[in-house]
Amino acid sequence: MSYEQESAAVGALPDHLRDAVWRIESARMPRMEAPMAIVGGVGGSAIGGALAAAAIGDRLTKPLLIARGYEFPSWAAAGSALLCSSYSGDTEEAIAIYAAGEALAAQRIVATTGGELAERARRDGVPVIGLPAGLQPRAAVGYMFTVAAELAALALAAPRIRSEIDTAASRLEQRRDAVAERSAQIAAKLEGTIPVIYGADLTAPVAYRWKCEINENAKRPAFWALLPEASHNEISGWCGAPKEAALGCVLLTDADQHPRERRRFELTGKLVRQDAAAVVEVEAEGETRTARLLELVMLGDLVSLELARSADVDPTPVPMIETMKEALGRA
Repeated sequence: MSYEQESAAVGALPDHLRDAVWRIESARMPRMEAPMAIVGGVGGSAIGGALAAAAIGDRLTKPLLIARGYEFPSWAAAGSALLCSSYSGDTEEAIAIYAAGEALAAQRIVATTGGELAERARRDGVPVIGLPAGLQPRAAVGYMFTVAAELAALALAAPRIRSEIDTAASRLEQRRDAVAERSAQIAAKLEGTIPVIYGADLTAPVAYRWKCEINENAKRPAFWALLPEASHNEISGWCGAPKEAALGCVLLTDADQHPRERRRFELTGKLVRQDAAAVVEVEAEGETRTARLLELVMLGDLVSLELARSADVDPTPVPMIETMKEALGRA
């Protein structure tokens, strides 16, 4: 798949959000009395849960756990509402979480294009939200975000945010060109650097998303950390960073962040500037948390693709990940 095709997939985020809402409505899933909500998955299938939790913010009235692995923590509550999320339907961690959900007496929902996960769910009478095939799993973020947000509402853990999602989709359509232009500017500043992305509150999972997209699309190292925590430890490493490391600092800020967190972002930028190859400050824009989060996601995805294009790297294949899966399959 070419750079242009991957960019088109990112640009289709508004369509993905609306289509996800339609698919959820078509599934006609009932509300669930549950002590907590859990999103089980890894990689691009798990990030939707983390992003949904951030968008909902303090409107969450019950825990929303992201289970990135083969099992739940010991304190996971019986009867929880569980979304098993795997784009391919064959991710072994998601399949393991699906099985573990039965032992937990979880109220399960599956979101996938098919595979073994869909087969098991249909055999067990578990609702399946079918996703469209043909995307890279990481490009299905709009679907995974919307389904995770719906899980929280079905579990009576949060209000529905469908209207926010629809408004955000319209805003993204209007700002698509502006976001693309901004992504090119940011990528130019980060060219030749190893990006280190900082986030807090709403931007915490977005920082992680930026890091992962740069890893997968641009095939280069990137790292992320949270403020204020990083200002108590990681910040010390900047003054000892060798110049040849060419570290680029990206600060993702948002109006809802605690005033002291915003102050730490400001100070972090000033303190690392003399040792960083680049410092890029990005303020989230939009009226709602959902709109600001989704625009930052689109921006970061496009930045990663711009970095891939400038390095003449094909963003689509992920050979290291495929090699890992093949090796695990032989074990």
